[in-house]
This record gives sequence, C-alpha cells and structure tokens, in this order.
Amino acid sequence: MPRAIIPDLREHLAAFAGPGPGALVFAAPLGTPLRRGNFNRAAGWSHAVAAIGVPGLHFHDLRHTGNTFAAASGAGLKDLMARMRMGHDSERAAMIYQHEARGADAAITNAIDAHIDAEQSADEDGDDGLAGALVPAG
Repeated sequence: MPRAIIPDLREHLAAFAGPGPGALVFAAPLGTPLRRGNFNRAAGWSHAVAAIGVPGLHFHDLRHTGNTFAAASGAGLKDLMARMRMGHDSERAAMIYQHEARGADAAITNAIDAHIDAEQSADEDGDDGLAGALVPAG
C-alpha cells in the first residue's frame, strides 16, 4: 500500500469503519456492504468527483490508473496478475497494462541516445574515452 494514502485511510477508518477486525472498510450508511447497485448513491460518488473537479470519473478508472502505475513501475507479469486477481482475466489484463507502460521504452531509448550523444561529443573533442578499450572476457 502506498505510504501516501495511509494517513487518509486511517482517518477514514476512524470515522467510518466499525470496531473489530471484521468491520467493513467501506460500508453503506446503515453499515451494510456496498453493492454495485447502491455504490454511487451510498458513496456520494457524483458529489466526490465534482468536488475534486473530475466529473465523469468512474470508480473503475481508479483501478485502471493503479494498474497502469504498477505496470509503469516495471512490475513483471506475475506481479501484475497477483495485483489484479479480482475481476479480471489477469494474464490478458496484465499484458494490456504492460503494453500501456511501454512508454518507458521511449525513456530508455532517450537515455541511450543521450549517452551516445555524450560519447560522440567527447570523440569530437579528441578524447576517445573508453572506445576501443580491451575488456577482459569472463
């Protein structure tokens, strides 16, 4: 769990969760479980997304964002599958999120280009650097 959300989660638990280890973390106003059919109304979802200035945000978008961040972190297929185990064909979904994270390829390519550019600049200055140096094998 990201450290950044722990203070908010503690505040939420203190205000809304019942006592004991079996208490619901997110419950309807009468303490009953939230269901798909009563979530938006019971959670005040439309008011919450309006308050943060993101009208049209769906609850599922939060899951998608979290999984996209996880894939972008470099998490492997098995880690993503474990993270997404609820409600997804996890291997297929994990591969989709990994594909979305391929933007990291551009960052890697840019870093390689920068390294090559720096080496070429050094060569133009008459400094061959380590180019052509013998490297022991093994």
